[in-house]
This record gives sequence, C-alpha cells and structure tokens, in this order.
Amino acid sequence: MDLRYGMNPRQAADATPVRPGRWPVRVVHGSPSYINMLDALNGWQLVREASRSLGRPAAASFKHVSPAGAAVAGPVDEVTAELHGVDRAEVGALTSAYLRARDADPKSSYGDLAAVSHPVDEELAELLAHVVSDGIIAPGYAPGTVDRLGRKKNGRFLVLEADPDFVPPEREARELFGLRLSQRRDEAPCAAELLENVVCGSLPTTAVQDLLLGLVVLRHTQSNSVCFLRDGATLGIGAGQQSRVDCTRLAGAKADTWWLRRHPAVRALAFRPGIRRQDRINWQIRFVEGDLTADENTRLSAALSQPMKELTAGSRAEWMARLKRVAFVSDGTLPFRDNVDHAQRHGVDHIAEPGGSIRSAEVEDACREHGIALARTGLRLFHH
Repeated sequence: MDLRYGMNPRQAADATPVRPGRWPVRVVHGSPSYINMLDALNGWQLVREASRSLGRPAAASFKHVSPAGAAVAGPVDEVTAELHGVDRAEVGALTSAYLRARDADPKSSYGDLAAVSHPVDEELAELLAHVVSDGIIAPGYAPGTVDRLGRKKNGRFLVLEADPDFVPPEREARELFGLRLSQRRDEAPCAAELLENVVCGSLPTTAVQDLLLGLVVLRHTQSNSVCFLRDGATLGIGAGQQSRVDCTRLAGAKADTWWLRRHPAVRALAFRPGIRRQDRINWQIRFVEGDLTADENTRLSAALSQPMKELTAGSRAEWMARLKRVAFVSDGTLPFRDNVDHAQRHGVDHIAEPGGSIRSAEVEDACREHGIALARTGLRLFHH
C-alpha cells in the first residue's frame, strides 16, 4: 500500500503486511499518511481493548501517536451537549463515547484521527461531519455513513476499517538507522485483578473502572505518561515527557481546564453569532488559562455579544475544590512523592502505579497523608 507520504511530506512511504495478504486494516476512503496509520493502529488497539475490558463502547481521539482523550460510553454533560448541539437524553452509546473522549482536550483534538470500538452509525457520522477531524478507524460502517463521511474535507476525509478478528504476530519489529529491533508483543491483560493490591485506602467499583481505563489508555500512549480520569473518561493526559512529574503537571493542568470550562463564568461567555465552535472552544480555554495578552483580550471582547465576567482567583479556587473522585494512573513507577502531591491538587482520590521504586514507601506515605487510595499493579506499560 502506497502511503500519501511519510513522517514528512518530502518522505515517500508505504505499508506492507507482516504476513502476506493479512491486512489488519483496509482503506475505505481517502489516502493515509504514515502518521495517519500510526494513529489509526494505536487508536484501534486502545478502543478494542478498552471496550473488551469495560464492556462498553469506547472511543479515542488521537493526535501525533498519543490520545488527546479517550472514554467509554456514558452520560454526556450539559457543557459538551451545548457545545455540539446534541440532546443529552437522546445521544447514542458510541456517539457519547466519542463526545466524551474529544471533550477531554478539545483544543488538541482539532484535526484528530478518531477511533471507535463499534461500527459507525448514522448519528456518529453526522457528528463527525461537523467537527474538525481528519479521519476515523472503526470495525465497520452502517449503510450510507461512508458516503456521508467521504464528502468531508472536500473528499479527503480518511475512512479506515479495522478487522476485529485480526490476531497480530507474537513478535513485533522496527527498523531504525540500519538496525532491526524485535521484541515479544506486550499481551499482559489489563484486568481488574491488577488493582487488587491496594496498599492504602479502598477502591469503589467506579474507581476500579476508571483506573482500568487509565491502564488501557497508557498502554497506547507515548511514555512517560500519566492520565487523570473520572466517570469513564480521561480528563487530562500527559505524554512523552522525560520527567514523570512534568507529565503529572501537564495532565493536571488539562484536567483543571476541563473542570474550569464548566464554571458559570466560562459558560456565561456569550459569543456572537457566526463564531465557529472551535474558536469558541479555544477562547474558553484561553479565558480559563487566565493569561490573555492585550491583543487576545481585545479580540475576545470583540467575539462576545456582552462583557465577560471575571474569573477571580478566589472563584477559581472555590470551583477547583469541588472537583472530586478523580483517578490517576501512571504507566511507570512513581519515583518520588511529588507526583502524589501534585495529583491531589486536581481532585485525585485514587491512584494506580506499578510500584517498586526505592522511594515507594514515601509515595505510600504521601497517599495516606492526602487520603488517597493507592493500588500497586506491578505492571509497567511503557510505549514508544
């Protein structure tokens, strides 16, 4: 299969099945690039595993080989419903999963590759037609949905179909600078049994579900990585940082932004007719971040039909104190207690990490101090 281009447009690229004639995915519409295929294959593995582990339809929004967000089917809140103009009571399961996944970090999901665990129905196809997205991978498509999606982006929208019965080879390899690296495929199950070693506190069923989803998400996220989750959806993912605490701070900031977008002052931003959805999202996030430049302040004011209400430090702190029941998962051992100290600032009540650090006792002590339940999985989930 010839690819549109490689990592960069100047690089020619192609794809060949490891087993001749055994393709895990087929192109239904469009022309994928090298990175499109990386996003699609990682995204499909994530949603397939998440759906099997949690027993619900799953979705992910991928950018640059890591998920911007991931979720299983569940209730769509008022903020997300209003933003996308959907009826909360009528949203189908698969569409709800994608809406919740995309809402974790909607700025980063701009131009994503969507991945869903179940065949695309008319409802999801209609939603995708109205968001900025570059493509989708799914195990099938309802009649008429490919034609609907194929008209998107002037016919350039990518539609890929995954083979749900495909079994990958036991070993995987990559070639880099004249060297072939090979390893056994990581097939350790992400199951609830991994969370049985609770060294402090206790895990209610909802926390187990969130932590389990987090383990699946991080298996397919560029390491180092951590994620914050709540009610079956990611709130913030920190990926690819050299320092684990930097991952925690990055993901925590995204979780804060997700929560503050639900603040009354943010919801009161009255945009003028004609302001596009993505522009509204970007302005909401910049307003939440609180460091608008003079030029941005002028342009935001011009985009509003009435003056914005101030989001004061006191109001911000009071709102953040309401964020509870957040789960935190790390793909590798927490090396210092600083990750726990930062995590508790973002409503974290439950943590799962492999354990085994020389300072694991200090990490446990920090969890006890903050009243956080800690589960040690014994399973590292690095992904590169």
